[in-house]
Amino acid sequence: MYKRLGRGFFERPTLTVSKDLLGKFLVRKIGKQVLVGKIVETEAYIGPEDRASHAFGGKLTARNRAEWMIGGHVYIYLVYGMHFQFNISTGKSGVPECVLIRAVEPAPHPSPLPQGEESRRANGPGKLCKWMKLDKSFYSEDVTKSSRLWVEDRGMRVPRSQIIAGPRVGIDYAGPYWSKIPWRFYIKGNPAVSKPHL
Repeated sequence: MYKRLGRGFFERPTLTVSKDLLGKFLVRKIGKQVLVGKIVETEAYIGPEDRASHAFGGKLTARNRAEWMIGGHVYIYLVYGMHFQFNISTGKSGVPECVLIRAVEPAPHPSPLPQGEESRRANGPGKLCKWMKLDKSFYSEDVTKSSRLWVEDRGMRVPRSQIIAGPRVGIDYAGPYWSKIPWRFYIKGNPAVSKPHL
């Protein structure tokens, strides 16, 4: 039986949530249509000390306030004025931490695309948001209660030996330490991972 992840799951330490989200399923309901993707790649952001976090230095703005919310809320924003990035807040209220969902593997369903192409429909933060039709209207949405977006446990367990940790993507601005800290996690060998060899 499928089980929606509740508040307790997201209130835990961010690095734990980042790894435990692998193998869970992101579910998006659009009218009568339901899109489902297995989460295969995540990144952790732990402000205010994390120089790659939007909350570095304790910064609180209208843009990043969802990052400060209790675990389970959507933090979504545009990059380069064109691509949305979908994050879920973690930890306690008032602590700016979140997990970026970098890639999902679309669940099997009838598709006009060849299987290899299907697995790459959502293999990156921007592509994921485009495929699942996630936009600014989801800002601060509570995935533990939402009727249009949530995360499910479907009984799949990813062995720790199959979880690869490496540096996060595209954050050179954070400096030599923070740009190399291994806070990106992905399922070894999964075809939907965005950048498996960094």
